[in-house]
Amino acid sequence: MNGLRIYNNPAGINALCRESVFYSRRGNGPYYRWHYEEQSGHWQFSRVHPPDAMLRALCVARWQAVPTALQTKLGEHYLD
Repeated sequence: MNGLRIYNNPAGINALCRESVFYSRRGNGPYYRWHYEEQSGHWQFSRVHPPDAMLRALCVARWQAVPTALQTKLGEHYLD
């Protein structure tokens, strides 16, 4: 997945529901927000336009820190 970057927001983890949120972007393309939906048991995504303040808070996530199921879903989403 050439040019793919995965981000997370360590301060954005919701402690009450333990929801992990990741963001992805390939090249200069749009940002996508990924979250795990407990009811369906799947990773869901939506295209977002994050504000500049939020972009500054995001950190590049190590690929090893991305859950395996999300890695698979990213591979399907970003077909080369």
